[in-house]
Amino acid sequence: MDVRKIIHVDMDAFFASVEQRDHAELRGKPVAVGGSGGRGVVAAASYEARKFGVRSAMPSLTAARLCPDLVFVRHRFEVYRAISHQIRAIFADYTDLVEPLSLDEAYLDVTANRRGLPSATATAKEIRSRILAETGLTASAGISYNKLLAKLGSDMNKPDGQCVITPARGPAVVAALDVGRFHGIGPKTAAKMNRMGIFTGGDLPSRDLAFLEATFGKAGRWYYAISRGEDHRPVSPHRERKSSGSETTFDTDLIEPAAIEAGLIGQANEVWAWCEKTAMYGRTVTVKIKFADFKIATRSRTLSTPVLTREVLRSVAVDLVRTIYPPRTGIRLLGATLSNFDAPETSASEAQMAFAL
Repeated sequence: MDVRKIIHVDMDAFFASVEQRDHAELRGKPVAVGGSGGRGVVAAASYEARKFGVRSAMPSLTAARLCPDLVFVRHRFEVYRAISHQIRAIFADYTDLVEPLSLDEAYLDVTANRRGLPSATATAKEIRSRILAETGLTASAGISYNKLLAKLGSDMNKPDGQCVITPARGPAVVAALDVGRFHGIGPKTAAKMNRMGIFTGGDLPSRDLAFLEATFGKAGRWYYAISRGEDHRPVSPHRERKSSGSETTFDTDLIEPAAIEAGLIGQANEVWAWCEKTAMYGRTVTVKIKFADFKIATRSRTLSTPVLTREVLRSVAVDLVRTIYPPRTGIRLLGATLSNFDAPETSASEAQMAFAL
């Protein structure tokens, strides 16, 4: 099989960097994009803020405690979206195979080498240089032979850097990574793996496919592949996101309504942070409830217009979970999902080796 040349481009602290670019008084300061009120959530944080542990989807009150000098600024999604269009126009000069993941990151398959550059590394460097020249913003890039490793690479030399992971280097990179760093392995799954003695990608290959599928279900096959640096997913320019969701399993079962609703609001906040990042807004809210006996209930509601505020998302989610009160037993897991997306532009108006690595 011919080696593919995949680049993952990820803008550096995109929303916050735009605000620092446009407002000189914010440069060099810890900045959070988002609301500063009691119910506010951080949509993005500058690198100065990240040094204090501030991150996206974090409650604003928590962020302010971690970083007392944190400066909150309101989001300007119409500006972020316009810059994203500029960046995608740059990508289009290099390949038709561009798969945007959000406003600030995308995969590019540059195997065909449209511009005749000497390597994918040179292609990524030129793309990053053009982004800086045309937008005044920095980007980082990962270059590899599949999407998994390209995305890992883009995070290795941030900000304003790039990393190449060649086929010869790929297995070693995977082996050294904590399992929680892999796409598709969340905190709960990583903790479960740790309890089984699986801490890094190098520990996973000791478990065969049958064991992984029996332990982790359908995801087991994916874990088996990524532990070997394998990812055959194509770069899909027309991939449509069908939903965005977040769920968590609690350390102790929830029984009291206040605790149940607080837990669900946390998941809704995670979903809303994704909506703000991608400018995607859905009309269907779904709540998932897993009880202590592992039985699952779901509740959904479809609105006539997209959910355009965090408050509406949380309100609908809470109304849905209240339909199971009083819970017949404790609740071990809660999840919130938003689906049935409108097109981003509509929602915004309503809201406002031949080719060497």
